[in-house]
Amino acid sequence: MKLFGSLTSPFVRKVRVVMAEKKLEYELILDDVWSDGTQVPQYNPLGKVPCLVTDDGGSLFDSRVIVEYLDTLSPVSRLLPQTSRDRTATKCWEAIADGLADATVAIHIERAIRKPEHRSDDWIARQHGKVLGALTFMNDGLNSHAFCMGVNFSLADIAVGCALGYLDLRYPQLDWRSQYSNLAKLHEKLQERPSFANTAPP
Repeated sequence: MKLFGSLTSPFVRKVRVVMAEKKLEYELILDDVWSDGTQVPQYNPLGKVPCLVTDDGGSLFDSRVIVEYLDTLSPVSRLLPQTSRDRTATKCWEAIADGLADATVAIHIERAIRKPEHRSDDWIARQHGKVLGALTFMNDGLNSHAFCMGVNFSLADIAVGCALGYLDLRYPQLDWRSQYSNLAKLHEKLQERPSFANTAPP
């Protein structure tokens, strides 16, 4: 399998962490989707990463689709529960974590990429509100549990950990640890896992 992506994308990292936890082999192909030479549109018409090219030449895109597929490839470290209720709850955790990452990406693009004369403080404030809302929701949902789904490590924790890591990378001035202690404890625990340590953004 080939995974097209970048070292900073939280969505690519989510796939890479799942690959590591599942002990799946793949080739990581770094690709800048903003460059004229990007290969990604050959496999994903949306021109976005992550994009997974399977051994039979097919392609999968959107991190949520990819990780669900990967979880079926090996019985090692099942990351999605089989029961519908727990499975849905896990996917909801993934959705809120991805939403946090999306809002952080939007803030980064507005501040670091968009020309100053085109920047919108209102847009940044709206995304900031999403970030705080997601952090509050996840911190309250985690409560005193060891992991997002209770006692078992799952895809929910991977998604949350990758989103928080990206928040540190792109929005370091936001001191989220001091306000969201439950998330801080979870994040610290996740960083001890080789799958997270080996995929940390540069």
